[in-house]
Amino acid sequence: MDQAEQLRNIVKSQEPEPVRKNARVITVTSGKGGVGKTSLSVNLAITLSRMGKRVVLLDADFGLANIEIMLGIRPQFNLADLMFRDKDIKDIITYGPENIGFISGGSGINEMANLTKDQVIHLIQKMFELDQIADVIIVDTGAGIGDAVLEFVAASSEVLLVATPEPTSITDAYALLKSLNRCSSYHPGKTQVKMVANQVRGTGDASELFEKIGIVVNKFLNIEVEFLGEIPYDVNVPKAVMKQEPMTIATPNTVAAKAVREIVSKLENVETPKERMGIMQMFANVIKMRNRR
Repeated sequence: MDQAEQLRNIVKSQEPEPVRKNARVITVTSGKGGVGKTSLSVNLAITLSRMGKRVVLLDADFGLANIEIMLGIRPQFNLADLMFRDKDIKDIITYGPENIGFISGGSGINEMANLTKDQVIHLIQKMFELDQIADVIIVDTGAGIGDAVLEFVAASSEVLLVATPEPTSITDAYALLKSLNRCSSYHPGKTQVKMVANQVRGTGDASELFEKIGIVVNKFLNIEVEFLGEIPYDVNVPKAVMKQEPMTIATPNTVAAKAVREIVSKLENVETPKERMGIMQMFANVIKMRNRR
């Protein structure tokens, strides 16, 4: 029995009859830093929570505690404590404004390739529990095209790609999609990629940005990218970041906050994959990818 089949059996063994619940997992990523990826992740979580959803943010950016810095909250435990120090999933969830939960990846993200079989079983069991706790799990990846980013993106059924009209952002967004297209674990039919144009300053900038990326993607890559929405440049956003307060709370009536609500409305109405993967299956997929290196 190969390792992939062992992982499938582990996942299936956690599925109680007749049906198990899967959380909706949305992975937010970008080709470069500084485009507002983490800010979008946090404000999506705030908005979804206000709609009555149980939301958990997972900071999958190893070594950079962006979410906790943005919220001004330091968690006591992280994913490594769950994996190696006998903490429960509820122990490592820290709750912030509007009752959103977040999990710091810590060194746990980097150490998933070195797990024993028993540790894999333990982690998958805990991710099953997280599927039951949350309605929506937002995974905030690192920026760029490193292995850790591509693993989470390739393992996801829903991906939000954040880009700005800056030429470097457009180039790096395409570079990420190109690397994803080359990833042996990526399956086009199983991953929906939606683009969010952030920090848009002029009328038509968002459509021009999407067109620039879309033309080269459609011509050279086996990836379909949909346009989800745009967020105008708003001076209140960096001010909220400096105050360590999400802008949907600090300035809920600004154009950027309203744009986030529109994006959430579209996410709520969009057709999602018929079979939700859930965070448990996503982690199993990431572990399989890491063990192939």
